[in-house]
Amino acid sequence: MEIIPAIDLRGGNCVRLYQGDYAQETVFSDNPLEVAERWQSEGGQRLHIVDLDGAYSGNPANLAAISGITRTLTIPVQVGGGIRSIDTASGLFDAGAARVVVGTAAVSNPDLVEELCRRFGSHRVVVALDARDGLVAIRGWTETSEITAIELSARMAELGVVRVLYTDISRDGTLEEPNYSATAALAQTSGLSVLSAGGVGAPDHVSKLVPTGAEAAIIGRALYTGDITISEAIIAANG
Repeated sequence: MEIIPAIDLRGGNCVRLYQGDYAQETVFSDNPLEVAERWQSEGGQRLHIVDLDGAYSGNPANLAAISGITRTLTIPVQVGGGIRSIDTASGLFDAGAARVVVGTAAVSNPDLVEELCRRFGSHRVVVALDARDGLVAIRGWTETSEITAIELSARMAELGVVRVLYTDISRDGTLEEPNYSATAALAQTSGLSVLSAGGVGAPDHVSKLVPTGAEAAIIGRALYTGDITISEAIIAANG
């Protein structure tokens, strides 16, 4: 299982939210590139970046910071937040992103997801399934749709998607452990590769994710607080 450190960008800073609440923000650094280089040097196998301003507004707002990171790091970088057009995705690929992560558009404009897979390749497109009480949340987690994560994963598979990122919003930023049962159900039901995000706060949380079938664990706040290190997570993942 791959270990992927996360960087959330808001206003040019590296931040973390609690349960996706923009009012509960902790700023960890005003130098995202420095943080990215640290996670790479500590063994991060891939970097996950979320443009929180972009997720909320629908227009990427931290492209300069993202470009600086992708052009400096040697590990692959996946980027999400505000990707609601072909041009936006294309711009991120041109800026060095290895994958784009699409959330809101998967619900509001599935044709876009299908076109992204066709034009850039399914392996470069990840669909974010951010669930609140089982239902997918959109627009930076500020709205809740009427579709479940499992239902949306089935629709996405039909469009050519091969990889999804599952987050239980109630666990995000809490360090209380991931939602193992929901992650396992999604992996087994969808047949897609599943990246798990939200809730990791200790090495044993990572080891317990392995049996769910998750392809990767995305870790954010716990790295910043020191509750877990990347090396500890890798050891736990390899059990």
